[in-house]
Amino acid sequence: MKNKYRILKIVVTVIILGLLLSFSLRRFSREQITDNKISVKMSERTPVYFVDEKDIREIVKKENPSGKVGDLNIPALEKKINSLPAVDSANVYLNLNGKLNLDIKQRVPVFRLNKDGKDFYVDEKGVEFPISRTYSHPCMLVTGNVQPDEYEKLAELVEKIDKDDFSKKYFIGISKNKDSYSLLTSEGNYRVEIGDLENIEFKVKGFKTFVEKYLVYQDPQKYSMVSVKYQNQIVTTLNPYFKENDSILKAGKQEMAKAPSLMASKKTEVKPKLAETKKTNPVASKPKESTKPKTHTKETKKPEKKTVAPAQSKPKPKAKVKIE
Repeated sequence: MKNKYRILKIVVTVIILGLLLSFSLRRFSREQITDNKISVKMSERTPVYFVDEKDIREIVKKENPSGKVGDLNIPALEKKINSLPAVDSANVYLNLNGKLNLDIKQRVPVFRLNKDGKDFYVDEKGVEFPISRTYSHPCMLVTGNVQPDEYEKLAELVEKIDKDDFSKKYFIGISKNKDSYSLLTSEGNYRVEIGDLENIEFKVKGFKTFVEKYLVYQDPQKYSMVSVKYQNQIVTTLNPYFKENDSILKAGKQEMAKAPSLMASKKTEVKPKLAETKKTNPVASKPKESTKPKTHTKETKKPEKKTVAPAQSKPKPKAKVKIE
C-alpha cells in the first residue's frame, strides 16, 4: 500500500507540473523576450571572457527574430551556443514566469601553444580552441611540435607548476625540440632539459636541490642548459658567451686537443709490432718448404695404406668375437 501511495503521489505531482508548465507557456507564448527576461550566468571557476554576455544576447535575438516566447526553439538555441569554440557546455531553459535562463561554462585554457606558426589555446581536457581578438588569457606558453596525444600530460605538468611556488617562480615557458622537452626559466639564459613527460615531480625536485645547494652561489648567466632528464644525475652546459667561462672552456679545448695526439701515439706503437710479426713470418715460411718432402712422405705412405688394409681386416674377426 505504501509503494502504491508513493507512485500515485509522484504521478500527481508530474501531472500538476505539466499543467502549470503548459499554462505558463500559453500565458507567456505571446509575450516578448525582453532584456530583463534574459538571465546569462557564467559558471566557470576561473573567470574568463572569451564569450561576453552581450554576444549571448545577440545570439538569442538571431535565433528568435520575432522575440516571442512561443517562437523560441530552446534545443536549437542551446546547440548554437554549444557550437561556440570557447564554450564547454550550455544549458538553456525557461522558468514558469517566462524568464529565459542561460547557464554557460567557458573553456579555461591551461596553456597557449605555438605550433607551425599558429597560436591556439588548450584546456585541461586537451581540446584546442582559437585565441580571441578581444581577450588574452594569462597562461603558460608552449612552443614546438607537440602532438595532440601529449596535451593532457602537458596540461598536468602546467598545473603542477602553477601549484608549486618554487616552480611557478622559475619556469615561465615550455619548449619541445624533437622528442625532448625543456623548461624555460625566468633567471639567466639557461633552460632546464627534462626529456619526456614522465617522473616530472622527481625531475623538478632534482633541479630545486641543484638551485638551493649550488646555483644560488653562482651567476645564472654561467650556464646555457641544466639537464635533469637522466636518473640521479644533473648535467650542466656552460654558456660560451659568459666571460668567466673562457678559462674553463680553453682548458677543455686543450684537453680535447691532446686526445688526438694520444691516439696517434698509440697507433705508432702498434706499427712496429706489425713489422716484427712480418719479420717472423719468413721464419715461419721455412717449414712451408719442408712441407714439400711431406708430399713425398704421402707418396711413401701409399704402399703403407696397402699394408694397413689387411691390418684393418683383422679387427673384423675381433668384432665377431665380441658379438658372440
